[in-house]
Amino acid sequence: MSRQLLVRPQKTPLQGVVSVPGDKSISHRAVMLASLAEGTSHVRRWLPAGDTMATLAIVQSLGVHIDIDKRSDTAWDLTIEGVGLHGWQAPTQPLDCRNAGTGMRLLAGLLAGQRFPSVLDGSDQLRKRPMRRITEPLGEMGATIMAENGRAPLTISPSPLHGLEYRMNVASAQVKSAILLAGLYASGETRVYQPGPARDHTERMLQAMGVPIRVEGDWVILPEAPDGGWVLRPLDLTVPADPSSAAFPLVAAAIVPHSQITIAGVGLNETRTGILDMLQAMGAELKIHNDHLSGGERLGDLTVSFSELHSTKVSGDTVVRGIDELPIWAVATTQAAGVSQVSDAAELRVKEVDRISVLAGELRKLGVEMMESADGFAVGGPLRLYGGEVDSHDDHRLGMSLAVAGLVTHGNTLVHDAGCIADSFPGFVEMMQALGANMEWLH
Repeated sequence: MSRQLLVRPQKTPLQGVVSVPGDKSISHRAVMLASLAEGTSHVRRWLPAGDTMATLAIVQSLGVHIDIDKRSDTAWDLTIEGVGLHGWQAPTQPLDCRNAGTGMRLLAGLLAGQRFPSVLDGSDQLRKRPMRRITEPLGEMGATIMAENGRAPLTISPSPLHGLEYRMNVASAQVKSAILLAGLYASGETRVYQPGPARDHTERMLQAMGVPIRVEGDWVILPEAPDGGWVLRPLDLTVPADPSSAAFPLVAAAIVPHSQITIAGVGLNETRTGILDMLQAMGAELKIHNDHLSGGERLGDLTVSFSELHSTKVSGDTVVRGIDELPIWAVATTQAAGVSQVSDAAELRVKEVDRISVLAGELRKLGVEMMESADGFAVGGPLRLYGGEVDSHDDHRLGMSLAVAGLVTHGNTLVHDAGCIADSFPGFVEMMQALGANMEWLH
């Protein structure tokens, strides 16, 4: 993970048509749920990144056979032999989620319903992330989960589950998904209240597999299982390009003068498009082509062109729909006229790192004065950035955000500990080079 990334000031426009890796959220879920289906699933353009590879390895260790066709370094085709909802085998050792918070929280819901004990563990970084948000509602469903001060490792013991009516205080796809996935093994109906938009990939995928989840107002409802329990149909899925990954080249093209790029086949699920709304609110020239549906998910080609950006304020639902993209949006704000501000984003403080304070500290090294608040930050622009040495802090999104910032600095930027970028976006540097970006790995 200690690789260094050198970024030189961008003297020429970024141009071209590229694709970015498959959606990480969907890739996690596809492996988990296809493994529990009755029959053979086909998942194309699956993302082989650090986080998703951890989930793949865990599912294989639970006795699931997966054939892998490595189409490229960033897109694998998987053939997954489902074992049924109760077909997982007891693991012989703790299950290593590495850095994947999504993997750990969703797997906790599924493992809570199994007939064998298990332990979910991960990296030192993952062990610092809060898990009470899932262990408490799962406990209310009857799950037996022991955690150390509300954090991993999670020790799960077999126990019968029952449905519940749960109100989330903050909309969270991971919490909602953990409860719904445990609900597949529970008696009775499971209902989750979401006080705002949260990613709905779990619901869409379960519906495609024959589970009649429905939404009534702000409630997501998993009905009581039929006699004999739920049977999941196999998946036939092409994973959309990840909008979180697309955000990095999109912002790069929006701030590097005279650039115009197109990113093909990006997922346009409305619970994930906050970054597009943020950029358009700043005056970015953004167009969608070839808008269509695939496997219940909306996709399209995105074209973005350089334009003079102005400040905007972001809060509420837009934050929920673009929480992971706020670090790269912060880079865009450095080139926008006026003071841009985000609030309602306290969730950023409990990601891989405290993304608000760490990002503020690293951008300060490039000449950015980012003003922190408890639930957000503000940046005044446009700013003249200066090259320097920065550090990802082993956070893939911060590493890529700092690399994009380096394209508009005066002087070279060196990103330390940049190997973590592969956690979500293997091939990031090579894709940026294909657009003409002046960045390279140092060996």
